[in-house]
Amino acid sequence: MRSKFNKSVLIFLLSSIGLIVFPHVYHLPAAVLSFFFLILSWRFIGIWKPDWLPGTWFVLLLTILGVGLLYSQHHSLLGRDPGTSLFVIGLALKLLEIKTERDIYLITYLAFIVAASQFLYEQNILVGVYIVAVCCVLFATLVSINSLRPRTLPALKTAAVIIAQALPIAGVLFILFPRIEAPRLMLLNEDHQTKSGLSDSIEPGSISNLGLSDELVFRVKFKGALPPPAQRYWRGPVMSHTDGRLWTQSVHKDFNRFLDKPKFTGASYQYTLLMEPQDKPWVFALDIPAEYHSPLGLNANYQLISEETPGKRAEYKVTSYTQYNTGYITKTEYHDATQLPGEPSDRIKQLVRQLHGFDSPPEIYIQQLFNHFKKEDFHYTLTPPLMEENPIEAFLFETRYGFCSHYAAAFVYLMRVAEIPARIVTGYQGGELNKIGNFLEIRQAHAHAWTEVWLQDKGWVRIDPTAAIAPERIEQDVNVDQQVASGIVTFVSPNSQKLVAFDWLKQAHQLWNSADYSWQRWVINYNSMSQLQLLSSWGIQNAKAMLYSMIGLIALTTAVLSWFLLHRKPKKTDRALRLYNRFCSKLAHQGFARSESEGARDFAERVKAKLPEKSAQIDQITDVFIKLRYSQNSGPEDLKQLHRLVMLFKIGN
Repeated sequence: MRSKFNKSVLIFLLSSIGLIVFPHVYHLPAAVLSFFFLILSWRFIGIWKPDWLPGTWFVLLLTILGVGLLYSQHHSLLGRDPGTSLFVIGLALKLLEIKTERDIYLITYLAFIVAASQFLYEQNILVGVYIVAVCCVLFATLVSINSLRPRTLPALKTAAVIIAQALPIAGVLFILFPRIEAPRLMLLNEDHQTKSGLSDSIEPGSISNLGLSDELVFRVKFKGALPPPAQRYWRGPVMSHTDGRLWTQSVHKDFNRFLDKPKFTGASYQYTLLMEPQDKPWVFALDIPAEYHSPLGLNANYQLISEETPGKRAEYKVTSYTQYNTGYITKTEYHDATQLPGEPSDRIKQLVRQLHGFDSPPEIYIQQLFNHFKKEDFHYTLTPPLMEENPIEAFLFETRYGFCSHYAAAFVYLMRVAEIPARIVTGYQGGELNKIGNFLEIRQAHAHAWTEVWLQDKGWVRIDPTAAIAPERIEQDVNVDQQVASGIVTFVSPNSQKLVAFDWLKQAHQLWNSADYSWQRWVINYNSMSQLQLLSSWGIQNAKAMLYSMIGLIALTTAVLSWFLLHRKPKKTDRALRLYNRFCSKLAHQGFARSESEGARDFAERVKAKLPEKSAQIDQITDVFIKLRYSQNSGPEDLKQLHRLVMLFKIGN
């Protein structure tokens, strides 16, 4: 083994390792990354100044420093972040010990582990392409240390060919190899960072914070026609209890068995819902869900709940109806939906009386309240003034500027004052249609709050007070990009032509989102259940058939690749080999054919025994050829000499 390496090999290796660790700047503590890149820079300098590299005792001191750094940042070795930091620190320290080929191999394999750790944090297409590209550089490093004359571009080309040849077999294994779901107790620590989104409670102004976020919540692909924009209500937590400011979910959650069975009418909507990771087990189905499968369950407020880990991206198939009758109201529901924090004020009672809340049917009172919102100069805004005390009264009688949560809270409160059961429903409304992938994208900016009023013979009826002030919020889609950029509420019609100037940019964005959607559905979310469904559609029904299919496809792929490898033509660029073949061809015409398994030296000895007068020329040609093929000290002059010797070599008449 060699003790020293070509500089290009070390540059290759260190560059690829730097590229592999670089994406972790978003994941690991700054102290850990500073430690790594400081040592990496040190090792780079050591390529040209080897005397500057630390000795054994200093490396030991750095190791102790690295262990202390790891403990100070994570206080543990278990979990995703501590484990990744451990590998990164170990990789950095190992760079100071490059002496033999064994060290290069060990560092390379360690770098592959660090590269794979990126997928513990991000699993999108860009990360996948980036990691494959960097691994190609690592493979090129392995190619270089096994080459007599390491050259950058040929090594990269060889590495790329190796990866391309491995892709078909990797694809077969990905599709057919049994998917093993890790038990919950074996899962690494997931991301515990706070995720934005709907909460367990709501108060005036709370949802407006989400109105300026373009973070993706879920995507929906319908089987058949999409529901009209005004029917795209994605049901989340239902808030029944209030202290006058804060609205929370009811503590009564176990009365499902007393509920009336909903009666559905109209068209049903079947769809696949791809939820992004979140910190709540909520699944936002189209209001209201009728058919679903495990691990989904329906609570007493018709909200879908998942029993799986909410921190994982998950796909569900659901059927919903937008027209329904939930039937009678239970005692628990009535108690929850008429609760008030105390005796209403006189001016609240006066307003309810003015709107005929006490002496008219609920439908008339609701219409009077809608008219009141329209006529009394109420406004829709994402930045309403603060209302510290009595927010409902302050909103109704003073500010009159509010977001959907203001209108929903005020509406439900006024309903309850008139002793009409009502409650707030939170979730999302609308969604942007991706025309290329034909699916809806629902983002945090689509967060919404509406209400439900229980009416005789109709059950719980959805009423959206925001529609009285800003009907475009319901009928049109939220312009997420402009809203996030300016903070101003804007809407855009699904058929709007206002953004024609940027239509190409919009299409490119949707094309990328469509590709990412397919990647998430068919690659990242390819679990045991989806594998079973896919293989069943191909007629593969059990593990035995799966094993036979996998072996057969791998054998077929290997056979095809082997055929191409065995039948490929020699490289035309190897001039030394071409010259030597010309020499062999001259001998073959005189009956001295060289077999494919015969070495150059053995061939020369065999021919010299028959042509002793040519021994000197044969030895010269053979020596120069072997030098060109297997020695690091050969050069252009040797190639010229071989050319001259072969041209001068003559045999026979």
